[in-house]
Amino acid sequence: METHSTKQVRVLCAHVSEHMGQLVTIHGWVHSIRHLGQLAFVHVRDRSGIMQCVLEGELTETSLSLESVVSVTGTAEYAPKAPGGIEIRTASVQCISAAAQLPFEINKKTISARLDTVLDHRVLSLRHPQLHSTFRIQASLAGAFRDFLCRRDFTQIFTPKIVASGTEGGSNLFPVDYFGRQAYLAQSPQFYKQMMVGAGYERVFEIAPVYRAEEHNTSRHLNEYVSLDVEMSFIRSEEELMDLEQEMLQYMLEMVATECEAELASLGVDVQLPTDIPRITVAEAQRILQRKYGKTSPKGDLDPEGERLICQYAAEKGKHACVFITRYPREIRPMYTMPASENGALTASFDLIFNGLEITTGGQRIHDYEELLASIRSRGLNTDHFAGYLDVFRYGMPPHGGFAIGLERLTSRLLGQSNVREASAFPRDRTRLAP
Repeated sequence: METHSTKQVRVLCAHVSEHMGQLVTIHGWVHSIRHLGQLAFVHVRDRSGIMQCVLEGELTETSLSLESVVSVTGTAEYAPKAPGGIEIRTASVQCISAAAQLPFEINKKTISARLDTVLDHRVLSLRHPQLHSTFRIQASLAGAFRDFLCRRDFTQIFTPKIVASGTEGGSNLFPVDYFGRQAYLAQSPQFYKQMMVGAGYERVFEIAPVYRAEEHNTSRHLNEYVSLDVEMSFIRSEEELMDLEQEMLQYMLEMVATECEAELASLGVDVQLPTDIPRITVAEAQRILQRKYGKTSPKGDLDPEGERLICQYAAEKGKHACVFITRYPREIRPMYTMPASENGALTASFDLIFNGLEITTGGQRIHDYEELLASIRSRGLNTDHFAGYLDVFRYGMPPHGGFAIGLERLTSRLLGQSNVREASAFPRDRTRLAP
């Protein structure tokens, strides 16, 4: 409990129970204050939880405001009515940094302010225990993603985020002045994933931000988000990729259920592990939507309502609310997507719709140099812009494919959040560039 300088060592709130009857010091934020006669009950919050501190006598006159940063020293005691049945009988309290009046309350069970207000004061709102739970769960998802792939001999890679061209041509790119040359923020690590596969690593993955300069402002889109990318070689078809993702999602959600049991409970979330995820073509999905819900869909694709309804259909069939949608038309897929073996107008690609929202796009890639060259030209793209990418295909490229999961979308769908911005610590959209 003491250092060589005899100063009291900090104890986390969750560990105070290990020091009953002893003098302890906790640091944290003032979560709530309640005066009761000659007593004051101050709840102090740190990263591990909340501890009740009892102030008596002159200590009750200590000037404290909600969210001020404090240091409290006192004796740990049993108290049946206190949170966790433990409190600190305070001997001294120091206000390290006083907080100004809050723009909204953050010590309630939920934040009642509008989302825009919450995001305008993001650092303050991030202190709320509910948001702590969100981002601990998100961190667990990313960690489990990495762990699953490393155990299967995948190599983690780190690719450039300043690039000379986009993976899908020149659209949806943020331009960058690169020492007088035109460059862009990467909209995907796709080319580099494939290059690393072609370089002999065979199985690679990356966890990194990507950037999309799309003029949207919806509850499902961000202009910067974290992408969980996977690429693997020597596959026979895209079916292997769907097998891998299903197994990986099971592992990720199982790890979250184990590591974040308290956080999930605080959010009222019951994790269901997806098994035997249905795989249906986009044409079949459109027929189901028309027949069962009278829903018409855009050509060769599903709109947001269609994604929600097809998951509803899967749940009604006794499956989890997630579906693999396959066989998208070539014209709406990137130029590197492998045509379907039975119909060249379709592709060996898929999306995963999870709890009503697309969280994954993936598929087999074209690995033949001449075929890829022809595909690029068929889109009216200049092959010179893809010279560095194409070069690796000239020297032997194995059959390969991969997929990418949007981490914020996965998090928000798992937790039942209505807006993907809630699953981004500092969201970037069309109008928001700060904080």
